[in-house]
Amino acid sequence: MKWILTTALVLGSTTQYPAQVIAQTKQPATTKQPVQPVSTPASPQQPTSGPVFILPKAPARLSPVSGRRAGMGSRDNCPAVPNPLTALVPFQEEQNVAGQANKSIIGIVAGLTTSERPTFWFYIPYTKDLSNSSAEFSLQDSVENDIYRNAIALPSKPSVIGISLPNTVTSLEVDKTYRWYLKVRCNQQSASIPVYVEGDIKRINLDSRVMQQLEAATDPRQQIIIYAEKGIWFDALNMLAQIRISHSNNASFEEDWQSLLHSINLDNLAKAPIVNLPNRQ
Repeated sequence: MKWILTTALVLGSTTQYPAQVIAQTKQPATTKQPVQPVSTPASPQQPTSGPVFILPKAPARLSPVSGRRAGMGSRDNCPAVPNPLTALVPFQEEQNVAGQANKSIIGIVAGLTTSERPTFWFYIPYTKDLSNSSAEFSLQDSVENDIYRNAIALPSKPSVIGISLPNTVTSLEVDKTYRWYLKVRCNQQSASIPVYVEGDIKRINLDSRVMQQLEAATDPRQQIIIYAEKGIWFDALNMLAQIRISHSNNASFEEDWQSLLHSINLDNLAKAPIVNLPNRQ
């Protein structure tokens, strides 16, 4: 009888132990269940999104001189406008600008390009029906020698315009920084300061990895996204602007344009019309 009781106790303990082990091994699995949805990345949808500009990791300041992305308010008898004269270029507000009342206007206005003769894009709110008005674009090297200077026709309505360097201009040198200006006078007879914007541009060479990515891209839209992600602003903007001009009724390119301008905080100009590129001289 004792032997029977002992056997029963042994069998009871062996049947309870596996049950405890199973319960213990299931516990971690139940704690991991909520984590599974979080581990699924959203990256597969990213290629379908619009281009987003990312500031390059290289030093953002291309020269020690501050830039101006947006023109000041009405001056030189210019009419008041909802959106000011604006350069379509990335802007970084400068810190510690002593005594500067308009910190949001003055800052680092600069971008990179791979082009020998890039195109510069501006939003111009002033129109050609202003009497005695004029506009001038200029590009200078680091010692303020003119590389290019030319009068610019004002648009028939507030628009984004592209200003291309003509083939007669010496190509920009790699790893050199240049200074550009766009000045608008609404009354040439006035001696006051014009409305103006200014900033820097630097030409660079692509590294081999980026060149391979561009060569592997199957369409221009993918190339635009690559340029934007690598911080090469002028190339991304110019390619997209030209596509928008040639496909003005394509909603996807319009959304890409809005995405790119949104990434540099220029949503207010995303729906402004774009004027055809001027002919190269």
